[in-house]
This record gives sequence, C-alpha cells and structure tokens, in this order.
Amino acid sequence: MGFVTDEKIALLGAIQSLFEGSMYTFVFLWTPALSPNDEDIPHGFIFATFMLASMLGSSFAARLMAKNSPKVESYMQIVFVVSSASLMLPILTTFLVPPSNVKGGGISFAGSIQLLGFCTFESCVGIFWPSIMKMRSQYIPEEARSTIMNFFRIPLNLFVCIVLYNVNAFPITVMFGMCSIFLFVASILQRRLAAIADKPKAEDWTAMKERDTEADPLNAP
Repeated sequence: MGFVTDEKIALLGAIQSLFEGSMYTFVFLWTPALSPNDEDIPHGFIFATFMLASMLGSSFAARLMAKNSPKVESYMQIVFVVSSASLMLPILTTFLVPPSNVKGGGISFAGSIQLLGFCTFESCVGIFWPSIMKMRSQYIPEEARSTIMNFFRIPLNLFVCIVLYNVNAFPITVMFGMCSIFLFVASILQRRLAAIADKPKAEDWTAMKERDTEADPLNAP
C-alpha cells in the first residue's frame, strides 16, 4: 500500500509540474501568437476574456466535484487532452490558414481561431486548480503537503527559466508544440493515476468477498 501511495504522489507531482509549466509558458506566448505582424490587439479585453473563461471553468469544476460521478481522476484526463488540443491550434493555423503579411491592423482570422483555443485552454486552467487541490488532499498528507509540492516545483521553475531564456531561439510553433506534448503526457499520467486510484477499492472488495466465502461454511446449518 505504501508503494501505491508513493506512486500516486509522484504521478500527481509530475502532472502538476507538466501542466503548470505549460501554463506559465503560455502566459509569455499568447501575445506574440495573436499579433505576429504587430497587429493592434485589445490586450486588456483579451486578458479579461481569459479570466472569464477561467472563472467559468472553476465554476464547472465545482459542479463536477459536487457529484459522485464522474470522479476527478476521470474527468481530468479529458481536461488535459482538451488543453493539449487547444494549444495545437497555433501550429494548425500556421499550416492551414494563409498567413497575412500586412503589418498592423486588427486581429487576423488565424488569430481569432487561436484566441478561441486559448479561451478553451483558460477554461481548462479554471478546472485544473480546484481539481488538483482535491486530489492533493486525497493523496498527500496534510503535514507534508506543502513540502512535497514545493519539491516538484523545483524542476518546474528551472524549466520555465530555461524556456524564457531561450524564447527567441525557437519558433513559436515549436514552443506551443512542446506545451501540447507536455499536456498530453499529463493526460497519460492522469490515466495511470485513475487506474491505481481504483486498485485499492478493487482489492478491498476481493478481500471482503474472500472473507464472506470463508464465513459461509460457519454459517451453514
């Protein structure tokens, strides 16, 4: 049982690091992604839209967690896949939408599509925070929770610093692709976490069934 618990903590820490690393990288990428040709975009309005999307995501997560089904370990798999797909849009629009070479002006058609994907990602961020907090409360002891999660933030902070230092060394599509891959890996780890989260219950049910079987001869007339 100790190994299972340790694996849950390791998976949870890796999931949080992958998601937060992608999220913090996204913070520095969305502006150049929406204005590659120095378009005049409404930064304040877009940021407010992101915050609204995040708030709606948190509200939706609260409704999900108020129910017994689906479990947080289950629906977070979908959240990570959706967030991964949403950050793939800048790459897809690069290949599918003809680029605009006009300097200035308003947001382009490709930028509008990306903005929709970014709002979707922010909704996933809103779902992520209350959900990850619930999983942390389930799998990590309260007295060691902050220490353990801070330990996992060490590689996260190193990763973000490296990305920011080399942000101009790679095309923006490469950066978004990297974030998308990280989020997809997080969905795989979340699937593993959901699998081992149900394992103890299955073992308890099997043990209970065996005890009932052993008790039947004693209760026989």
